[in-house]
Amino acid sequence: MNAAISPQSANPAMLLLELGHRARAARSNAELRFLLVNDSRLLVPYRQACLWLDNDGVTALSGVVETDRNTPYAQWLHEVCRFLHAKQSVQLQCIGPTQLPPELASSWNEWLGPYAVWVPLLQDAKTPASCGGLLLSGTQLIEDQRIPLLVEWSHIWLHAYTALQAGQPRLWRKLTVSRVATKNWWRKKPVWIIGGLIALSAVPVHMSVLAPGELVAAQPVVLRAPLDGVIDQVHVQPNQMVSKGERLFGLDEAQISSRLEVAKQALLTAEAEYRQSAQLALGDARSKAQLAALVGRIGEKRAEVQYLSDQRDRSRVLAPEDGMVLFDSPTEWLGKPVQTGERVMRIARPDEVEIEAWVPIGDAIPLTQGSPVKLYLAANPMAALEGRLRYMAYDASAKPDGSYAYRVRASMPFNKDEARIGLKGTAKLQGDWVPLVYWVLRKPWAVLRQFFAW
Repeated sequence: MNAAISPQSANPAMLLLELGHRARAARSNAELRFLLVNDSRLLVPYRQACLWLDNDGVTALSGVVETDRNTPYAQWLHEVCRFLHAKQSVQLQCIGPTQLPPELASSWNEWLGPYAVWVPLLQDAKTPASCGGLLLSGTQLIEDQRIPLLVEWSHIWLHAYTALQAGQPRLWRKLTVSRVATKNWWRKKPVWIIGGLIALSAVPVHMSVLAPGELVAAQPVVLRAPLDGVIDQVHVQPNQMVSKGERLFGLDEAQISSRLEVAKQALLTAEAEYRQSAQLALGDARSKAQLAALVGRIGEKRAEVQYLSDQRDRSRVLAPEDGMVLFDSPTEWLGKPVQTGERVMRIARPDEVEIEAWVPIGDAIPLTQGSPVKLYLAANPMAALEGRLRYMAYDASAKPDGSYAYRVRASMPFNKDEARIGLKGTAKLQGDWVPLVYWVLRKPWAVLRQFFAW
């Protein structure tokens, strides 16, 4: 009976007996589920099998050891099996995409073969009620003489599965409770411990979250490259205080200057031609007719000279307001090609500083405007800089390290001794009041929900 049996040469009744023997020999529910979806090929040919139970969903799939219910394939099978189970049919059914709702039938060809059968698992022969079913799919139609064997095999398997579950010890069977009423139960030490834990769990605390933080400029002015070109001069040093109108950096003007000189010479030539034609126009009608074209040409050359002059002036970037210049080392920028709109440096006021934090997606607790925010600097972790939440972004954005988080900005009073732009640390954001038990179990509960897909 333990020897390998070939489905093509063996008697179908012998195959059914072999499967029954394997079911009785199983020692765990997982082994029985694996047996049903994989060894049923001894009776009928199929390519895919799915075991679905009404109290557990998709519990086993053919060809895999562990079932991942979060995959699109398993989720689609769960919806199909739930729809078939809802019909409360007690007979084996040959099903196809035409018997399913349109939203499920549209994915049939993607997940299953052309032929499929639904075998309901019946709990009681007298009053049959389905507790789940076995879905088989393949490229061959199941022969009619094999269908009774498949139905009988489902009864044998369910009987073994139920018996194995009933024989397993349960927690409530291991616990023994005394029938004698205990006097003065409230004086027992365990009662006091449990009561204390319950009272402690109800203590209100602030919902809080930690996030990487940094001191940044509140309203910085970003200076970008006005033209495509190469940075030729940097007139300031990092963290230098500048005044409005002071030169900051400039682009290479060689090409613009040469084009400007050519345009000026072309303008002088056009003006000379105009004066000559104006003198000849007194006695030559042909020269008089050319005056209008020469006037237009002079206007065109003047516009070109003005445009190139403006371009040369734009290549010399000036400070739009007073403040501190923030950028990298000047040697990193000298000779570097830049494109129009590329950020080169920033101007910020040292006395206008904010806290910027990046809250991870999994820690995005509800925060209202004005919520307390504390920043513990890495350079001085014993003291905290306090601020008030100004805004929290609704959409997660990419951080400098490539991960996604919610940007948070908090305004704070100026602290000349410690609030220096660029200092980093850990920000603590406080939300509403919640019970201590919720504060402790929030993250573990979220991890369990994701793991078990509740």
